[in-house]
Amino acid sequence: MLLAEPTTTIPVFDHTPDIRLVVTDMDGTLLDDEKALHADFWPLIEQLRRRGILFSPASGRQYYTLEREFADLADGMVFIAENGSIVMRGGHEISADCLDRADALRVVHTLRAAAADGIDGGIIVCGKQSAYIERSDPAFLDQVDRYYARLQIVDDLTKVIDDDVLKIAVYDFGSAEHGTLPYLSEFTGSHKVVVSSEHWLDVNTRTANKGHAVTALQHALGITPAQTMVFGDFLNDLEMMDTADYAFAMHNAHPLLHERAKFVAPSNNDNGVVRTIASVLDIPLG
Repeated sequence: MLLAEPTTTIPVFDHTPDIRLVVTDMDGTLLDDEKALHADFWPLIEQLRRRGILFSPASGRQYYTLEREFADLADGMVFIAENGSIVMRGGHEISADCLDRADALRVVHTLRAAAADGIDGGIIVCGKQSAYIERSDPAFLDQVDRYYARLQIVDDLTKVIDDDVLKIAVYDFGSAEHGTLPYLSEFTGSHKVVVSSEHWLDVNTRTANKGHAVTALQHALGITPAQTMVFGDFLNDLEMMDTADYAFAMHNAHPLLHERAKFVAPSNNDNGVVRTIASVLDIPLG
């Protein structure tokens, strides 16, 4: 007999917090496992805007992809993209943390060596202006297209790294943790090398992460941790848990997120982000 997934009770506070900023991861957090937003999300965002509360998706996704996904609301949102490497508001850059060109080239060469050894993965060089790939088979493109609204196929990645490189991503058709990650051991001390899901791995500067991006945003807008609510589920959300007094790990989150977060929200498949925001801020749904 299959047991039902345990439910998570949304915490009740003795007052309604003065939240000015809500930041949430996308995959495994705001989106359900079908990569869909719940119907209650849109009216909730309208209520947040009426209250002057800024909403920000924080994702490993490209800025242009996030802008496309929230096109109807983009003008009133802040986007934390590429795992915190860039923060954009109203088409203007608030902060960016780019890889050194020489380091980016070294990472590409290392990943090519992994492929030569039989690792079935594809490299994405994520620039400010576009993302770039040199692998173009349908299976790889199917994975990449959904995350990169601006994407160029090139003959040689090492010849196009003249854009400012925010991140280098890898899609590993096996296990990113057990396949690609060991090849990047020389970078783990000097860079942020993080497995962001079963198949995805990202290489950023050592200082680029969602937590630093949220902090930069708070400083730019004069918002405090006590006025901030964040949600996440995986390892690229860890640092974000330290930026807010109202930091939630999803029920379905990685164990390390549960250790780091202050509270737990219902799972992504239980509309946990929307329900928790509505409950904590006393916003009626439906």
